Amino acid sequence: MTPFNLTAQAGLTTDQAARQRQSDGPNELIAAKKPALWRQIAHHLNDVSSLVLLFAVGLATYMAVAQGGGWTKPLVIGAILIINVAIGLYQEASAEKALAALQSMSLPTTTVRRDDVARTIPAKDVVVGDLILLKAGDQVPADGIVRQSTNLAVDEAVLTGESLPVAKTAVTTADTPSAEQQVYSGTAVTAGTATMQVTTTGMATELGQIAGLLNKTKKRATPLQGRLNRLSGWLTSFAIIGGLAIFALSIWMQNQGLADSLMIGISLAVATVPETLPIIVTISLAHGVKRMAKRNAIMRRVNAVEPIGGVDVIASDKTGTLTQNKMTITRYWTPQQPASHAADQLTAPGRDLMRYLGLATNAEIQTVNGQEETHGDPTELAIVRWLAQHGQQRQALEATAPRLAEDPFDSTKKTMATVHQLADGQRLVIVKGAFDRLPVTWSAETKAAAQRVHDDFGRQALRVLAVGYRLVDAQADLSDWAALTQHLTFAGLVGIIDPPRPEVIPAIRDAHRAGIKPIMITGDHMVTAQTIAQDIGLLTPGQRVLSGDDLRKLSDADFAAQLPDIAVYARVSPTDKIRIVQAWQAAGKTVAMTGDGVNDAPALKAADVGIAMGITGTEVSKGAADMILTDDNFATIIAAVKEGRTVYQNILKAVEFLVGVNFAQIFLMVGAVLMGWGAPLLAEQLLLINVLADGIPGFYISCEPGERSAMEQPPVANDESLLARGLGGRLAIRAVTFTFLTLGVYAIGRFGLTADQAPVGMTMLFLVLAIGSMIDIYAIKDRQPLTMTILRQNPVLNGAMLLAAGVVLLIATVPTLQQTFGLVSLPVSAWLIVLPAMFVPTAVLELAKRLSQRRNANRFDLDETPS
Repeated sequence: MTPFNLTAQAGLTTDQAARQRQSDGPNELIAAKKPALWRQIAHHLNDVSSLVLLFAVGLATYMAVAQGGGWTKPLVIGAILIINVAIGLYQEASAEKALAALQSMSLPTTTVRRDDVARTIPAKDVVVGDLILLKAGDQVPADGIVRQSTNLAVDEAVLTGESLPVAKTAVTTADTPSAEQQVYSGTAVTAGTATMQVTTTGMATELGQIAGLLNKTKKRATPLQGRLNRLSGWLTSFAIIGGLAIFALSIWMQNQGLADSLMIGISLAVATVPETLPIIVTISLAHGVKRMAKRNAIMRRVNAVEPIGGVDVIASDKTGTLTQNKMTITRYWTPQQPASHAADQLTAPGRDLMRYLGLATNAEIQTVNGQEETHGDPTELAIVRWLAQHGQQRQALEATAPRLAEDPFDSTKKTMATVHQLADGQRLVIVKGAFDRLPVTWSAETKAAAQRVHDDFGRQALRVLAVGYRLVDAQADLSDWAALTQHLTFAGLVGIIDPPRPEVIPAIRDAHRAGIKPIMITGDHMVTAQTIAQDIGLLTPGQRVLSGDDLRKLSDADFAAQLPDIAVYARVSPTDKIRIVQAWQAAGKTVAMTGDGVNDAPALKAADVGIAMGITGTEVSKGAADMILTDDNFATIIAAVKEGRTVYQNILKAVEFLVGVNFAQIFLMVGAVLMGWGAPLLAEQLLLINVLADGIPGFYISCEPGERSAMEQPPVANDESLLARGLGGRLAIRAVTFTFLTLGVYAIGRFGLTADQAPVGMTMLFLVLAIGSMIDIYAIKDRQPLTMTILRQNPVLNGAMLLAAGVVLLIATVPTLQQTFGLVSLPVSAWLIVLPAMFVPTAVLELAKRLSQRRNANRFDLDETPS
């Protein structure tokens, strides 16, 4: 790094920052370029169904040129191929736009000092020369030098692979700084505080140079997509076997030419492969991401939509997720007086207690452009608000007793210590933190009284903060914290409340009804955690609370045996959190884990769905998460679960809609040939049904709203088949219904109305199969019996249905189109059969629904009958 110019302590001015940003551009990494259009098209032509279509186009073109077979087949098949590719390209572009919009909503932020005011800005707006304010949990937004620091430690594993944090010190001159005086973009602050000056941004940073090598990363298929790919492969194999069978039967039994038989076989194979299924999955996932974003859940990875819908356990932090994250000091106690309300006029010991808390606090509350901006820990913000309530400011207190040193809070020791210079030459040591970790020299009477008050505060769901102090002489070693913080004098306790969110209580009920077990994992005292958990309905009879100390005493086998009975974990460490998550995963459960701090990041990565807090969460926790809550609300997680389940349900509905008729087409074609009738549908008719009847409505079933029963069913097990929960039976009913219905309609049209009129039977069959399979999507779109409300709840689908049905009717009635697709005009008697026949599959599926409901109701009545 070359020598640099020091920025003034007030930071850059707004104008300086604007000019620098115009010069250097945004502080962001440049994404890889999109593949060329021809590569995208080749990607969509690289699946089995598209390859079969390509072969069919070539064969039809050969027949048109060499045998005078006409250009209808190659034009129709070619148009279908183009439509499939175009839809795929369009959906990819739409998904990319949606994801880009969501990424802009979840851009990381940083705290910068400009115009001598600390303000929070998007990290992309950081420029060279900016002064960045760092604290534990922050992600460094750019490369720079450390100007001021207090016990700063940075995790540089993203660059070096080393897991141990690196201690950093401040520069003293404008000479070239050492590695210990530099910080790098993307690294994480694990301890201490600092002011850094930005020297490099964007792709010029160390991380940016690495990012240039990482831009070719390929997407990985989700587990659901893997199961669907296996299903598509199995169906493709079945369809190819059916196509070969109809090819052989056409030659052997119908004496058709080789080219014609091959064309009908290929067309059947293409028509029965659900080539639109992968596109529908992509649409469903992207649609789920959009709907989750509207519910304040930003999905950082699209493939997390699936597991969030299947979670069995939600391990939630308490503060800010189950509660409002508006910490307020409501009670205080000193050894000299009874417990008092914090809003009352303070006694002298109370004023001393408040002064000690104010001095040992780093939080700030500022008003910027008429809006309050907070910087710091919620507990410390409560202290600042208590000071303001009594006309005090932290900065004024510190002016009377300047801070000399600080030992920051960490999750291991659960305390924070500061040293201050007093006017008489002595130094004041203040330690605040957990009551049971404070190194106080107690009298038996004071300790017993403090314990009683502490427990009483805990029973009131108050977070208890204890304070001790000590005076030392000016020669004391300020680096020996163990010596400085011994033999403290106890100053008192404060009780801080973070009330539950009102919407959490019904969300907990919804989770229980959905078969999801919510658990609380918190660093709070057991009594406080238990009280909050009982108030919100999370701790139910038969469930219990376990402390981190007791957890660490359990063997893995003992813990696994007790796991279902534990709903609250208190006083846990980061290692404990990972162990809890992995224990549930070992039990075969899908686990979602919430967190907001640096120490939560390992557990967020270990969970199936890591959920970070968008408001209070550190950039490290957001980077480790799959989903970010923009409102830090537990109820939002339950809403996201419902959306995830809706996505999965819609994909299963698409499978049911596409696959059932595909099987029926194979059985219809093979059955008709075996009965000596020949192929009842032409190749172009099969392909037209595949695009209009299956494709267009199938795309919009992904927009179905969630069913009321979505949150009344148990989560989908990791090893559960796509055909579970009655889907296999419904597929069989639909395939059988369409097979017998279409064979019957074809027979009536060909032999029952007039003497051996194959074109009439073919036209009737085409209309019933095309429009009938579209209509019965209404029976598939909801598991409840069909009502007018269900019919109206997806207007986009209704519009697509009308469009597709209108095109089919035009083809069957307009003479020019009739000739193109091998159809004829129908007599009135044929229409009297076709029109009611179109609704038969829907009627059968609705009847099956009602019979299933009646069986389930009878089973429930039997289960409830007393023995």
